[in-house]
Amino acid sequence: QVRLVESGGGLVQAGGSLRLSCADSGRTLIINAMGWYRQAPGKQRELVAGLSDDGDTSYADSVKGRFTISRDNAKNTMYLQMNSLKPEDTAVYYCNAGHWSGNYYPSNHWGQGTQVTVSS
Repeated sequence: QVRLVESGGGLVQAGGSLRLSCADSGRTLIINAMGWYRQAPGKQRELVAGLSDDGDTSYADSVKGRFTISRDNAKNTMYLQMNSLKPEDTAVYYCNAGHWSGNYYPSNHWGQGTQVTVSS
């Protein structure tokens, strides 16, 4: 059974960095593609970054060059390193265990979300 738990969110000033973690107690991260999504108030949830089990990645244009998705299979954990944060990055960030077919596609396995707030 998939159980995803995010952590690492918080309040940071513009230009700062945060690293989000997503722990998978159901041990699905070893065989699944993974993704990070975010949802800002009044906006739809959007894909931020995806990672295939072969190491292929995809990023939203708005975060390319600033964010990096990675995984540690030994720890059943994936990460999102966020650098040069901007106020428009403020959102609740969710991890997802989905699949990869040229790009990342979500499943219905979501974490509870972690709030990221970037002050100007």
